[in-house]
Amino acid sequence: MAPPNRYFDRHFGLEAVKILPGEYYVTRSLMLVTVLGSCVAACLRDPTTGISGMNHFMLPGRDGDSSNPASASARYGVFAMETLINQLIKAGARRESLVAKVFGGGAVIDSFNVSDVGKRNAAFVLDFLKCERIPLQARDLCGPYPRKVYFFPDSGQVTVRVMRRLHNETIMRRESDYARHLEQTPVAGDVELF
Repeated sequence: MAPPNRYFDRHFGLEAVKILPGEYYVTRSLMLVTVLGSCVAACLRDPTTGISGMNHFMLPGRDGDSSNPASASARYGVFAMETLINQLIKAGARRESLVAKVFGGGAVIDSFNVSDVGKRNAAFVLDFLKCERIPLQARDLCGPYPRKVYFFPDSGQVTVRVMRRLHNETIMRRESDYARHLEQTPVAGDVELF
């Protein structure tokens, strides 16, 4: 994984890490920030240790059954979720203590609306958490708007800012580039959940 995009957030007065598509980060103290269109971010936290993490992922392509975890598309989401869980455990979180908050899955890019990528991303993450028995504490999924998500690991609080102006070409470009990359990259290797 590339080094994190760290910066000082003047609005909150905190050190932060920006999570881009395909990335994740685990911390106890740094605020985690991402901007989502049709992608989804899962914020996972172990309240007993304070160890927290966020990922940012998208299911590429058009699979006939997006709820099938063996589908090629869903494998990207499974990889993103299991990688985050494994890194949380490696940092000292307890698997049985994890709780989740999930965001994104908006219908913001016309070419993605045809295949309902945002809805598929949202359905995937909810199904994954249910299957893995990770309690869902909050969600803000689907709808027509992008979101900016601020996750505060020290408290577990999440603040979501809905971005009502859809003229943000950066979000659309990042997600389109990320989707193309996923379409062209074969899924290789497995992640073992321990």
